[in-house]
Amino acid sequence: MSQGTPEQGFRIPEVVLAFDFGMRRIGIAVGDTLTRTARPLAALSRNSPALSETEWRALEAEAIKTGARQLVVGCPYNVDGSSSVMTERATAFAKTLGSRLKLPVHMVDERYSSLEAEATLRDQRSAGERKRYERAAIDSAAATVILERWLGGE
Repeated sequence: MSQGTPEQGFRIPEVVLAFDFGMRRIGIAVGDTLTRTARPLAALSRNSPALSETEWRALEAEAIKTGARQLVVGCPYNVDGSSSVMTERATAFAKTLGSRLKLPVHMVDERYSSLEAEATLRDQRSAGERKRYERAAIDSAAATVILERWLGGE
């Protein structure tokens, strides 16, 4: 696994799949290194603390369907930048994901990505609309934020 940003210079554009790891859902987004843009995909709902073989296969199928060549996983640090139990779980998820898919995995600091995602969704709705967003939509929007951070080199 690596930390950081895409390399500078000429490279063949690649599809990148990003994940906002959570215990109830995993938000998913897809983007590419050419346009450096990302969009949310349907989140994966989880049935238990450990991912089932069916859930792993669903993630693998998404990677195949999108043609992903790289993976990005949000790393949930505490506000002060220290690690937590969720940091360890997300890191373990990233390691297993990269091993199963045989693709490089990049970890990105995901602090405040859900808040940023909610604000973006709020800004996108029509004026006067008071729609509440489902948690799954927010999780995938957060994966989009995480991927945009990586693509933008933050």
